[in-house]
Amino acid sequence: MGIIFKQSFKNTIVIYLGFLIGGLNTIFFYPGFLGDTFQGIVTVLLSYSNLIMPLMAMGVHYTIIKFFSVYEEKREKDKFLSIALILPLLVGIPVGFLWNKIQDFIVTYFITEENKGIENYTIVIYIVSICCAYFEVFYAWSKVHLKTVVGNFLKEFYNRAVVMILLLSVSFGFITKSDFIFSLTGFYILRTLIMMFYAFKVYFPKFSLKLPKNYKQILSYSLFIIFAGSAGALILDIDKVMVTGKEAFSAAAYYTVAVFIGSFIEAPSRALTQILQPLTSKSLNENDHIEVNNLYKKSSINLLVVGGLFFLLINCNITELFRLMPKGYEQGVVAVLLISIAKMYNMFLGNNGPIIANSRFYKFTFPIGIGTALTVYFLNVLFYRKIDMSTDGLALATLITVFIFNTIKLLFVYKKLNMSPITRQTAIALCLVILMFFGFYFWNFSIPEFKIFNLPGDPIVNIILKSIMIIAIYGYIVVKLKVSVQINNLISKLKK
Repeated sequence: MGIIFKQSFKNTIVIYLGFLIGGLNTIFFYPGFLGDTFQGIVTVLLSYSNLIMPLMAMGVHYTIIKFFSVYEEKREKDKFLSIALILPLLVGIPVGFLWNKIQDFIVTYFITEENKGIENYTIVIYIVSICCAYFEVFYAWSKVHLKTVVGNFLKEFYNRAVVMILLLSVSFGFITKSDFIFSLTGFYILRTLIMMFYAFKVYFPKFSLKLPKNYKQILSYSLFIIFAGSAGALILDIDKVMVTGKEAFSAAAYYTVAVFIGSFIEAPSRALTQILQPLTSKSLNENDHIEVNNLYKKSSINLLVVGGLFFLLINCNITELFRLMPKGYEQGVVAVLLISIAKMYNMFLGNNGPIIANSRFYKFTFPIGIGTALTVYFLNVLFYRKIDMSTDGLALATLITVFIFNTIKLLFVYKKLNMSPITRQTAIALCLVILMFFGFYFWNFSIPEFKIFNLPGDPIVNIILKSIMIIAIYGYIVVKLKVSVQINNLISKLKK
């Protein structure tokens, strides 16, 4: 786990710095400088982009990770990477020509009358989606060479830093709110170009229009894996899109904040996955199932332990955190809990997704993707529109969908490959998280109300004190019970 730990450690630092800036943007700068309406517009534009990005990418970013390690000759690698650059154009160019009709369809059928102002910005959806598609292609290009830090920086930190700069520019009157949207689009284009130049620096192919020997297998895999890539985006982004079909953009802004906070615990998983994907693919291509199973168990328990800590820190402080925000955002308390539980289950699965996507059973991603999409859509309709559970219904639909299909994937890998991430340490970690959640969730320190720079100061003190207690108790028990061998080894090295 040496190379995994080193790059994951760097990636985790970058991701949490990005999340820190993203938190400042989401909690303070967006509501204060852009307002909930424009925040909602930006959220919906980016959500639509995320929804169609997997289609634009044609699954190529997964295909590169799956097949690159198969080729031994440079000539075949170059043919493969050449076709990887061309495939997204097969969708991107036709969609570009038809975009006027596509955007009219979106505005007509998915946007309420009071939200029609978004039609002035819908071209952003197309530009950002094609940029993100090629960004992921070039990022995968560097991943297969085990170079993940630069791409991770651009994906997790760059965007949030740019948003902060642009929001501050709005606050100082340098740009308008409309300028913010188009400027952000320009920075997405720049990010893709930077990633492209870095990928070519890592490995520059001799471009060829000749097809690799296994091109039929490549095309088949790309088409199937599109649905695997779409499932993750559908689960969270379809919620935000559906909100604007019923409520004002402000409701989308409130829900976005809840999703962001609930997703904070996922950062270690995102860091680890960047390097686990190519290593899992390589081990499967070499039929080294012992190493795959080893990665499966280690990734699961380590992500569960770290994710459990952040689950506690977020949910046990959530009411105090929302006291720091403008009125309206506090309605997301339940949504944060439901989303964070879903994220915890995702983290428990470790590298389950890469195992399925890179094994001979990759076609299983097709029914999983379709099932995920249909389930989350119909549950959203049921809970949000028919039962009218507000945005808590959207979060509940997400949790149920994640629970159903993660359980199916867990059982599938166990049945087909005889691998499971569950160990004795898994039970210990889960029991610890549950006990500490109920021990810390229902109380706060009794601190008199006071202000710090026009912000309530007592919630800040409460969050700090409670967090210190949670970290100390949780960390002590995890180390004492040896829940994670890797964490204990790391602490031993730091003591020397």
